[in-house]
Amino acid sequence: MSSWFSQETCQPAFDDKLTPLVSFGLPFPQACCKHLKTNFKRSRIYIIASASLSKNTSYVDQLKSELDGLVVGVRIGISPHKPISEIVDILADVKVLEIDCIVTLGAGSITDGAKLPTALLICIPTSLSGAEYQAIAGATDTKSKAKRVFEPMLGPNLVIQDPQLATTTPQKTWLSSGIRAVDHCVEILCSLKSNAVADEWAHEPEDLDARHLCQKGVMKAIRAVSCDVPLGASHAIGHQLGPLGVGHGETSCILLPEVCKFNARKGANNDRQKQTVEVLLKNKDVKSILAKADASSEEPDLGDVLDLIIRELGMPRTLEAVGVTPDSFKILAANSLSDLWIKTNAYPITRGEEVIEILEAVSGP
Repeated sequence: MSSWFSQETCQPAFDDKLTPLVSFGLPFPQACCKHLKTNFKRSRIYIIASASLSKNTSYVDQLKSELDGLVVGVRIGISPHKPISEIVDILADVKVLEIDCIVTLGAGSITDGAKLPTALLICIPTSLSGAEYQAIAGATDTKSKAKRVFEPMLGPNLVIQDPQLATTTPQKTWLSSGIRAVDHCVEILCSLKSNAVADEWAHEPEDLDARHLCQKGVMKAIRAVSCDVPLGASHAIGHQLGPLGVGHGETSCILLPEVCKFNARKGANNDRQKQTVEVLLKNKDVKSILAKADASSEEPDLGDVLDLIIRELGMPRTLEAVGVTPDSFKILAANSLSDLWIKTNAYPITRGEEVIEILEAVSGP
């Protein structure tokens, strides 16, 4: 792996935007220090780091050591799905400590928790959530259990990709967050409000066997999201599952196939679903999974194809598997109806009963 780290490549993540820049080819502590001291010239650094990385590895200490003298504050951990109270604490720290740059080291919740402050933001991701490539984020109202989405004017300035760091991520988190990226692409391809640019980015294939290519693939998935195409019910309902303790990637594993089936039953986007299946079938691994399941018919159903892929990865497919029971469906439905993407679903969802129909279909076993 050491030969992988030889020379840095640094370029804009997207061809139509100057930020974020994406850097790879150097170990993340060196890359971070280089950019802070040269092009960014920042001197009061606040690190927000994953609690598990801090506890189980030396990576946080390596970063602090490399940034010798620049670090004036460190926060270890953010609760999953970012309680609003913790975001307020971060805002207060940034103000009191006069922070001019935040560096995040961890997965999506760590990244999203750093987006509201106006300080320059460097993200060093450990999952495939893609949060580091967009300004949009969310936080949880712990009283109502509702997820609130916000979009600051500014997003991350620099993303540092380090596949060696990514090897510390548990396989379940890595794979489920990868399905989250698939969710982005599928809901864009199946959106009735998509466009040619978004479609082009959403169906560009990547080699899933290499961690860095996965990281690059997520970048392209988020490029599709940035084309102003609204997403759908998988994201909308998934946002509200988060406060119940379900990981972002797991919500996609559970909801996406059934949302596709729901839309197909309503006759909302059947042609676009068929086109999405054609894109998936260009991947030899997907074709192999279908053949193994004896499901390689001429016109396989998108929901079934996604179900087989997700099961092959060993990811959860029911709410029961992640500890969500039917007694929470009513409040989940009510909170989902307030999400901005529920009404931009291919079949616009306006009633709680429609959300519950989807939830019941994936309740278990």
